[in-house]
Amino acid sequence: MADSKYFYGLGRRKSATARVRLLSGKGEVKINDKSLSDYLSGSKHLQTELMKPFRALELDPEKYNVSARVAGGGHSSQIDAVRLGLAKALVELNEDFRGTLRRAELLGRDPREKERKKFGLKGARKKRQFTKR
Repeated sequence: MADSKYFYGLGRRKSATARVRLLSGKGEVKINDKSLSDYLSGSKHLQTELMKPFRALELDPEKYNVSARVAGGGHSSQIDAVRLGLAKALVELNEDFRGTLRRAELLGRDPREKERKKFGLKGARKKRQFTKR
């Protein structure tokens, strides 16, 4: 498997980073060397969220193996990162997919991240209560 050609895509969401490899195969999806159902502990919503790029392109996911390494974030942001990485890998596979995935809003990076806590404040923006008198 190491010598076979794969297509790579990097996806990020919040603090999660996913490095996704797309290979021709039998439809196996592995995240951090675990099967998709084991990794998501059977959450159907997150599994359907992950397969959106295949559905948008009307491709058969059974023809491709997906291997992803994910670090940081929670399950939901990790799945969003893998979805973006998968969409980018599909564009690398065939440049004609770019327009369809762009219209389905699957190639855009969600820029929202946690704002850092500032010195002198209680949180990122929360201040101490102000009293006038």
